[in-house]
Amino acid sequence: MEQSVAVRRSKEEKKVLRKQLKASHTLLKHEGISTAPQPTKSLVVANGGLGNGVGREELSTVLKEMGEVETLLMPPQKPYAFVTYRSEESAQRAHAHLNGQKLQCGENSVTLYLSYVDSVTCEEKNSVPLPEGLLLVEDFVSPEEEALLLAAIDWSSTNDDVTAQKALKHRRVKHFGFEFRYDNNNVDKDKPLPAGLPEDCLPVLERCVRNGHINIMPDQLTVNQYESGQGIPPHVDTHSAFEDTILSLSLGAKTVMEFRHPDGRLVPVVLPGRSLLVMKGESRYLWTHGITPRKFDVVPACDPESPAHTTSDLGPNRNLTLSKRGTRTSFTFRKIRHELCRCAPSPSPPSAPSIPSCHADATRLEEEYVHRVYDAIASHFSSTRHSPWPRVCHFLSSLSPGSVLADVGCGNGKYLGVNPELIAVGCDRSSALVQICAERGFQAFVSDALSVPLRTASCDACISIAVIHHFSTQERRLAAVRELVRLLRPGGRALIYVWAFEQEYNKQRSKYLKEQNKEHPGNLSPINDTSDGIQEPHGKARMHTSRHLEDNYRPGDSMQDVSKVIDGKLSVHTNRTAFNTQDLLVPWHLKEGKRQGGEESGENCNRDPSPSESGPVPVFHRYYHVFQQGELEQLCVQVPGVKVQSSYHDQGNWCAVL
Repeated sequence: MEQSVAVRRSKEEKKVLRKQLKASHTLLKHEGISTAPQPTKSLVVANGGLGNGVGREELSTVLKEMGEVETLLMPPQKPYAFVTYRSEESAQRAHAHLNGQKLQCGENSVTLYLSYVDSVTCEEKNSVPLPEGLLLVEDFVSPEEEALLLAAIDWSSTNDDVTAQKALKHRRVKHFGFEFRYDNNNVDKDKPLPAGLPEDCLPVLERCVRNGHINIMPDQLTVNQYESGQGIPPHVDTHSAFEDTILSLSLGAKTVMEFRHPDGRLVPVVLPGRSLLVMKGESRYLWTHGITPRKFDVVPACDPESPAHTTSDLGPNRNLTLSKRGTRTSFTFRKIRHELCRCAPSPSPPSAPSIPSCHADATRLEEEYVHRVYDAIASHFSSTRHSPWPRVCHFLSSLSPGSVLADVGCGNGKYLGVNPELIAVGCDRSSALVQICAERGFQAFVSDALSVPLRTASCDACISIAVIHHFSTQERRLAAVRELVRLLRPGGRALIYVWAFEQEYNKQRSKYLKEQNKEHPGNLSPINDTSDGIQEPHGKARMHTSRHLEDNYRPGDSMQDVSKVIDGKLSVHTNRTAFNTQDLLVPWHLKEGKRQGGEESGENCNRDPSPSESGPVPVFHRYYHVFQQGELEQLCVQVPGVKVQSSYHDQGNWCAVL
């Protein structure tokens, strides 16, 4: 009887193993890896890669038990590895004994599946150089200095009269010299903190000046403490608040900081403990930097026979391994800027893109001129989005308690907390903005607005605020509305806001145009301005009366004939001027927004830049399709089952309730 049970259990285990092997082969096929039917010296180890938590040390140890290993290749972010043995017999031994065996990697347990391959190939990627102006100095402070600096930060003290300490959702922060305000991403230059910088920092800073890393003593320090798994969204340190050079000292555990260029280049930089990172010039103003929240980093493996890796040497043909994150404390030193910044006018992108002619062109355009831009400007964008719009708040307040709300394209989540009686969830294409939502305690996830992973008819209400105008074809804009409608239960309502082509309506100019005319009333000619696009109305802004569909749109009405592009190329819009095309690129100058009289606006920095005062200000271009009157309603009624309940113009936006 016992023997029968054992035989049955053995058969079941073999059956499970066959299924798992088949699944692993399917994965390898999708990855473009061809397995060999006959034994060879090389094997692919499915389920044994850096991408699923297997470290080089653990995998190498178990593989070497089977024979002498020539090479072990572990591509970054992939759930497999390649091993080549000195002899075919060793490879056969590994194939026979390790297939289906479990490997314990810390708290992570994986099952290995090995297959023969004729050759080990891995896409060779050229090493991307460090961003211009970025310097990494290892072992800049001694272990004794590190201990003194860490001891100087008293996390148990919360005396905000001396220092400013905050417990953010994903890290804790302490400020010295001047407090950095996260509500407006700026500093109050007239309110220094009494304590100044800790005395133990002065010898380190004096060494920075002597070595030429910075030419002036910093007067502001931000200390961030990151536990394992914590990070910070991609951002550019505030331009208007601080001078050019930024010093960042890493103490404790090492981590990987990712630098991203607006053109999509990504440079991961390993920051060892006790290292100094110097950011100036292009690396300071043009590239974003951030730390992805995770508990393991892919880093170069320690090899005593090779020189230390100090930069982004994380290519697929390098000896890579996993590094478990520990507690890291960063000391970021900056010099407060006491004079106004001087920013350059908006340049055009290197080669103006064309209006898309097919689905593939549209997705490429939106990836470069919408998705990448919002990831790059997320922190600055969020700092200019404080106050919810009154009419949107009215819509949210009108919903019944307990209603399920989906904010599709939620940005920094400023509408998710307007009505606490709702069950509100947000989604956005930008992972950096979703992380900001999480830090604020909101429920949000990363998702494309054309395919939201929520059940059909699961929501009582949806809002789409300033999102659909970023889709670059009529078909994709219609698909975005159709997806909102899919989420709604019968009788559910959606509110949509899009930028309006008509920035003057009922003889009233929107704030977008009024901002320009404070100094030159009546002047609508183009000017150089570095502000963001359409401004959000503040509490006392005049609101237009809601109009029903029949009051301002009748099906069949033709749209105004507006020239879209010249020679098929999108033009770059001049901020604060009337639109002259419907499809265009709107510049975003990556500097810090500030609040003026309750309004949310960018800083007005129109003087010519002085290289001695500041570095170049990066300019990003976002694609927009600005809607003509009636166009939004015409789009919505194409979706079956939709009734446009009301529509209106609200400070430069066309709006509709479905």
